Amino acid sequence: MLIVLLVITVLLLITIPNVTKHNSSIQEKGCDGLINMVQAQVTSYQIDHKKIPTIGELQTGGYLRSTPVCPNGNTVAIAADGVVSDGGAPAAD
Repeated sequence: MLIVLLVITVLLLITIPNVTKHNSSIQEKGCDGLINMVQAQVTSYQIDHKKIPTIGELQTGGYLRSTPVCPNGNTVAIAADGVVSDGGAPAAD
Protein backbone atom coordinates (compact mmCIF):
# COMPACT_ATOMS: atom_id res chain seq x y z
CA MET A 1 0.00 0.00 0.00
CA LEU A 2 2.82 2.41 0.85
CA ILE A 3 4.53 1.63 -2.43
CA VAL A 4 1.36 2.49 -4.36
CA LEU A 5 1.05 5.79 -2.48
CA LEU A 6 4.70 6.55 -3.19
CA VAL A 7 4.25 5.90 -6.91
CA ILE A 8 1.13 8.09 -7.04
CA THR A 9 2.92 10.88 -5.18
CA VAL A 10 5.88 10.78 -7.58
CA LEU A 11 3.53 10.89 -10.58
CA LEU A 12 1.71 13.89 -9.13
CA LEU A 13 4.99 15.67 -8.44
CA ILE A 14 5.98 15.18 -12.08
CA THR A 15 2.58 16.02 -13.62
CA ILE A 16 1.43 19.15 -11.75
CA PRO A 17 4.43 21.38 -12.62
CA ASN A 18 4.16 20.39 -16.30
CA VAL A 19 0.48 21.32 -16.43
CA THR A 20 1.02 24.70 -14.79
CA LYS A 21 4.02 25.40 -17.03
CA HIS A 22 1.94 24.92 -20.17
CA ASN A 23 -1.06 26.93 -18.95
CA SER A 24 -0.13 30.09 -20.88
CA SER A 25 0.36 28.20 -24.16
CA ILE A 26 -2.99 26.46 -23.63
CA GLN A 27 -4.70 29.82 -23.15
CA GLU A 28 -2.95 31.26 -26.20
CA LYS A 29 -4.10 28.36 -28.39
CA GLY A 30 -7.64 28.74 -27.05
CA CYS A 31 -7.59 32.43 -27.93
CA ASP A 32 -6.25 31.67 -31.42
CA GLY A 33 -9.08 29.19 -31.95
CA LEU A 34 -11.68 31.72 -30.79
CA ILE A 35 -10.23 34.40 -33.09
CA ASN A 36 -10.40 31.99 -36.05
CA MET A 37 -14.03 31.16 -35.25
CA VAL A 38 -15.01 34.85 -35.00
CA GLN A 39 -13.11 35.58 -38.24
CA ALA A 40 -15.20 32.91 -39.99
CA GLN A 41 -18.38 34.53 -38.65
CA VAL A 42 -17.22 37.96 -39.87
CA THR A 43 -16.60 36.50 -43.32
CA SER A 44 -20.03 34.88 -43.30
CA TYR A 45 -21.65 38.19 -42.30
CA GLN A 46 -19.73 40.01 -45.05
CA ILE A 47 -20.99 37.52 -47.65
CA ASP A 48 -24.59 37.87 -46.44
CA HIS A 49 -24.73 41.66 -45.86
CA LYS A 50 -21.89 43.09 -48.02
CA LYS A 51 -20.35 45.05 -45.11
CA ILE A 52 -17.94 44.57 -42.23
CA PRO A 53 -19.84 43.90 -39.00
CA THR A 54 -19.31 44.96 -35.42
CA ILE A 55 -19.46 42.51 -32.54
CA GLY A 56 -22.96 43.82 -31.75
CA GLU A 57 -24.16 43.21 -35.30
CA LEU A 58 -22.81 39.66 -35.19
CA GLN A 59 -24.74 39.06 -31.97
CA THR A 60 -28.04 40.55 -33.14
CA GLY A 61 -27.72 38.77 -36.49
CA GLY A 62 -27.35 35.41 -34.77
CA TYR A 63 -23.74 34.85 -35.81
CA LEU A 64 -22.47 34.97 -32.20
CA ARG A 65 -24.29 34.14 -28.96
CA SER A 66 -22.30 36.42 -26.67
CA THR A 67 -19.32 38.75 -26.65
CA PRO A 68 -16.26 36.62 -27.43
CA VAL A 69 -13.69 36.61 -24.61
CA CYS A 70 -10.37 34.77 -24.81
CA PRO A 71 -9.41 32.34 -22.02
CA ASN A 72 -6.84 34.92 -20.82
CA GLY A 73 -9.68 37.41 -20.24
CA ASN A 74 -9.06 39.67 -23.23
CA THR A 75 -11.93 40.65 -25.50
CA VAL A 76 -11.90 39.98 -29.23
CA ALA A 77 -11.95 43.03 -31.53
CA ILE A 78 -12.83 43.53 -35.19
CA ALA A 79 -10.70 46.08 -37.08
CA ALA A 80 -12.11 48.44 -39.72
CA ASP A 81 -10.83 46.12 -42.46
CA GLY A 82 -12.62 43.11 -40.93
CA VAL A 83 -9.59 41.44 -39.38
CA VAL A 84 -10.33 39.87 -35.99
CA SER A 85 -7.70 40.07 -33.24
CA ASP A 86 -7.19 39.84 -29.50
CA GLY A 87 -8.20 43.30 -28.34
CA GLY A 88 -5.64 43.21 -25.54
CA ALA A 89 -8.02 44.68 -22.97
CA PRO A 90 -9.52 42.47 -20.29
CA ALA A 91 -13.26 42.01 -20.56
CA ALA A 92 -15.37 44.12 -18.22
CA ASP A 93 -17.40 42.16 -15.69
